[in-house]
Amino acid sequence: MFKFDHNNFNVTDLDRSLAFYKEALGLEEVRRSPAKDGSFIIVFLGDGQSTHRLELTWLRDWEKPAYDLGDNEFHLAFTTDDFPAAHKKHSEMGCICYENTAMGIYFISDPDGYWIEIVPER
Repeated sequence: MFKFDHNNFNVTDLDRSLAFYKEALGLEEVRRSPAKDGSFIIVFLGDGQSTHRLELTWLRDWEKPAYDLGDNEFHLAFTTDDFPAAHKKHSEMGCICYENTAMGIYFISDPDGYWIEIVPER
């Protein structure tokens, strides 16, 4: 038997990413694992409701300004119980990157360009 545990996103600025995920989605840090030699920091974020975690990994020696995300066909998805309020908040944050009104969904983009789908509870 298997169950979901976490997904990982590599980030270029850990503090900026932590602030984004807290403001945009209400995610809170639940665990942090820094490398003894300072070469990486792993932070797990949770929503306070499910056991699923988002793992953010910061790598000290990453030299490129961003990660190659391809066509962003992979993504996380979050449901919200107040879709209009979520849309308004994300609109004000300027992080909505794609909307599909026919499907009733939209996507936000984090500071590193990862797409997160926002779906109303159905």
